[in-house]
Amino acid sequence: MSNSDSSQSLYAAREPVFPKRVSGKFRTLKWWIMAVTLGIYYLVPWIRWDRGPALPDQAVLVDMANRRFFFFWIEIWPHEFYFIAGLLIMAGLGLFLFTSALGRVWCGYACPQTVWTDLFILVERWIEGDRNARLRLHRQKKWDFRKLRLRVTKIIAWLLIGLATGGAWVFYFADAPTLMVDLVTGQAHPIAYTTMALLTATTFFFGGYAREQICIYACPWPRIQAAMMDEDTLTVGYRDWRGEPRGKLKKAVQTEDPQGDCIDCMACVTVCPMGIDIRDGQQMECITCALCIDACDDIMDKIGKPRGLIDYMAISDEPLERAGQAPRRVWKHILRLRTMVYTGLWSLVGVLLVVALFMRSDIDVTVAPVRNPTFVTLSNGDIRNTYELRLRNKHGEERPFAVTIKGEADMQVILEGQEGEAVTVPADAMRLQRVYVVAPKGSGAADGALSDLRFWVEDTQSGERVHKDTVFHGKGE
Repeated sequence: MSNSDSSQSLYAAREPVFPKRVSGKFRTLKWWIMAVTLGIYYLVPWIRWDRGPALPDQAVLVDMANRRFFFFWIEIWPHEFYFIAGLLIMAGLGLFLFTSALGRVWCGYACPQTVWTDLFILVERWIEGDRNARLRLHRQKKWDFRKLRLRVTKIIAWLLIGLATGGAWVFYFADAPTLMVDLVTGQAHPIAYTTMALLTATTFFFGGYAREQICIYACPWPRIQAAMMDEDTLTVGYRDWRGEPRGKLKKAVQTEDPQGDCIDCMACVTVCPMGIDIRDGQQMECITCALCIDACDDIMDKIGKPRGLIDYMAISDEPLERAGQAPRRVWKHILRLRTMVYTGLWSLVGVLLVVALFMRSDIDVTVAPVRNPTFVTLSNGDIRNTYELRLRNKHGEERPFAVTIKGEADMQVILEGQEGEAVTVPADAMRLQRVYVVAPKGSGAADGALSDLRFWVEDTQSGERVHKDTVFHGKGE
């Protein structure tokens, strides 16, 4: 091996991508999706939802202090995390479904990295100009006042976007109006400022500088997507049978040389946010944003050629198109076994979550026997077991809960610190209540080893009841 070979670097420096502005139906669709998703992200924490005097009035709130998640009329408690798990499963199945039907359509339109990168590029274009102007500024070695002014203005705008991103995120974890005042007056918790600083920095770097590098190197989905796609998946592609051989546009002189519809104008390359050439075939970097379709269709209109040289297409349709036949209808690509299985699984999880949501009780109880000691022998020979009950009241007002047991008929239940069998649980809260169960001397539960025991908890106001099974330890164990 020569010295030149041994010293050759294996790292290729990033070449910045400056996508050109393009107009068309897919670009318009991306603008709308960007506006809707950013609007949801920034505005949702400010939506109010009246839950009563004892509960927060923020529509969407992750209440870490009280270990609660509020989503409009839905309230998720820590022991109900299966709802969050179910939503994550639905999100995964939805990603599989869209990828199998339309390729990386999530990446191209709704992924946060794509949405914020689009926003950063839009601001960059407003400040520095379109592609050629940005390229000239990038290649300009001398830092004059104009370049310094444009760069500083752009960086300030990007930092403000990053700050708004971090600020909106922390508003999901505390009352937004209150937290806003605390942030401005310097009275917010240091965690809020730290979180905002981290999100500001990551948003600034990911959207301003890393951009396509995040999609190519940091995101695992480009390497997983192939397992979700098949020959019937609709994805962005180039009809090489129609476009090749490429050649410059012939205006006056016509020759007998065969030439395809592609005039090698590079419009599809200059608008690509990933900096790839779709004419080279399917590539891992392609996020199927379809901006190359808009660019190519615009050129085809100008030179009098039919649209669709670059288009959403399926590999299975290529033989039909080469033979001059019409491709299969879109719904035949979408409604196939793979997508129907994903849709069925997605719907099943959704239905189960809805059923579980409407079937869950507004009261709940968990029972934890005290094991040290497992039982106590009283002075009169009776056997006593101790239990800790966690009583949850999910109503917006305090409720009296009656605690009873189902075991041997002569067993007695005693609530520590309470008279009778009822205890008041505050609104939308959990109360820890110690309970004693006493079995008389000589009874089967007292002399035996283990006896089945069931705690019943009843909301005396609504009549709703729940139960939890446990065991009673006697002296025979």
